[in-house]
Amino acid sequence: MTPNEKYQHLQTKLRTLQKLAVAFSGGVDSTFLLAVAAQTLGPQNVLACIGVSPSLPQSQLNQARRIAEQLQIRLLEILLTELNNPNYTANKPDRCFHCKSHQMLTIRRRAEQEGFSHLACGSNWDDQNDYRPGSRAVAALNILTPLMDAQLTKEDIRTLSRQMNLPTADLPASPCLASRIAYGIEITEEKLRQVEQAEDFLRSLGLSELRVRHHGSLARIEIPSNQIRMLAEESCRNKIVEKLKALGFQYITLDLQGFRSGSLNEMLGREKHP
Repeated sequence: MTPNEKYQHLQTKLRTLQKLAVAFSGGVDSTFLLAVAAQTLGPQNVLACIGVSPSLPQSQLNQARRIAEQLQIRLLEILLTELNNPNYTANKPDRCFHCKSHQMLTIRRRAEQEGFSHLACGSNWDDQNDYRPGSRAVAALNILTPLMDAQLTKEDIRTLSRQMNLPTADLPASPCLASRIAYGIEITEEKLRQVEQAEDFLRSLGLSELRVRHHGSLARIEIPSNQIRMLAEESCRNKIVEKLKALGFQYITLDLQGFRSGSLNEMLGREKHP
């Protein structure tokens, strides 16, 4: 099927729901789902629900607010408390399962209180090929996955988002801040803030696609390989070292392999993958 045929299939599925709450992050996939739902069902029949916690960057929350306002959809900000769950803070490879379970259960309860019996998330067709413990939680809780059902890939979604003039069409992926902390290192609000402030600083230098991986006292910076030379230049390097040491890191490294999504999963053996 072409992206436009998949889009029509998505609309057909959404029409059967009449009203829909969307677990919204302000990212590429959930913004596309939210926009299509609003076009198909009418903005008044769609509710955007975003979980707010220390693992959500403030910049991403602000972005979600702007997008919801632009789409004229009510945004419900829901406080999450995953840091109270030791299964989450232990930061084992199944961390995302515990986080997503709490997030989706909390959002679904609030959505139901608002009169929305259907809750969907932005999982797409490509997600089934990656190591995503959170997807198990989505399946276990029967959260709707309309984009996956329509076989929409990430590239399809970006293509259609450009056609719809959505501001997220070319936005880099931005998973939660906890995904930056190496497995086995306890997740705390302090560590999440360290990562957020370090990444905000790097963006202020003109970088867009990046990660600061938290390995305890060591920060490992990932950027596209064609930008490594710029970041390694002495004056830039000194600014980064000064800032990240002020944030509490003792060692600051630049990963010579460059940016790659999910690099912390490289620490997992094959047996960890389903």
